[in-house]
Amino acid sequence: MEIWDGYRADGTPLGIDLVRGEPVPEGVYFLVVEILVRHTDGEYLLMRRDLGKPAFPGYFEATAGGAAQKGEDPLTAALRELREETGIEAEALEPIANMLYRQMICYQYLCVTDRDKDSITLQEGETIGYKWVSESEFIEFISSGDMIPTQKERYTEYFKKLGYIK
Repeated sequence: MEIWDGYRADGTPLGIDLVRGEPVPEGVYFLVVEILVRHTDGEYLLMRRDLGKPAFPGYFEATAGGAAQKGEDPLTAALRELREETGIEAEALEPIANMLYRQMICYQYLCVTDRDKDSITLQEGETIGYKWVSESEFIEFISSGDMIPTQKERYTEYFKKLGYIK
């Protein structure tokens, strides 16, 4: 059973526990982290979602990420999710955005890594594959219908700032 902390929209802890899979009460939020991974050579990492995932099974996504567990701050959660879903051990991440999205307080980070591209690991039940794509392929991915729409929504401002979308 996965337990999350409940928060107000401004990030103030409410002192209540939320259980993954159970409804989140109105006006209560939980922390979610997303990590965009770029290699030092400029390529981006896309992870393929497990076929058993209820939402967007088999889709490639431009992130590692998930909900912060009880007691985790956003950076700790991001480093854990990155390690669990890709095997990448990062010492630092660059914050790129945070926002309210539905009942989530989303923190987005960029991980720039020089890790051997063939050493990405998969997390059972979460990911079943990966690929590295060039910047132009990444821009094409963002502009296509292949990117998970909710993920694209959350990254839109960052992608605009990079000039990847208009």
